[in-house]
Amino acid sequence: MSVRSAGASRTELIADAALALLAERGMRGLTHRAVDEAAGLPQGSTSNHARTRLALLEAAVRRQAEREAVILTPTEMPDPTHGRAALTGALALALHRYLTGDSRELLVSRYELALEATRRPELRAYYDAAGRQFREPLEALLRAAGSTAPERHTLSLVAWCDGLMFSCVAGSFHATVPTEEELRAGLDELLRGMLEG
Repeated sequence: MSVRSAGASRTELIADAALALLAERGMRGLTHRAVDEAAGLPQGSTSNHARTRLALLEAAVRRQAEREAVILTPTEMPDPTHGRAALTGALALALHRYLTGDSRELLVSRYELALEATRRPELRAYYDAAGRQFREPLEALLRAAGSTAPERHTLSLVAWCDGLMFSCVAGSFHATVPTEEELRAGLDELLRGMLEG
């Protein structure tokens, strides 16, 4: 495996290589030496940027959040006044992007990091902070769309999305990628129950 991103900084290159290794080999396959090799860098380069395993994991979590942020950019988020259909469409688009192409690998690395964060309290803080960048805008959108319980509805919506992604990437539906239309239909059912129930 070789990870080379045109225009990426060395820090981004190292973090991208770490994410690719996590997806391909799991947590045990993530070493400083393996990252150097995957990134095409001289031995010791990763250690110069991230001296400890924890520092390497923190860099991976930060990069994970950066890369996930472009799957649904702020400019693509709907205006809450445009109603449930706009929110459903934006979320279906984001889910479909996650489930196709290179984003599937990004989901696997996310699951590896999430599990590791359950065992490392010092990593948990980084992981939780990265998660808030998605949860808080979603909660604001649900509130603006008329949710009477935006915190609870956000949890339900995130759980539904996470469950669907896990099932389609690592679970029993791994060979099936729902179409954007199918995702929109499922999300519409869920949001209709939250916002009109």
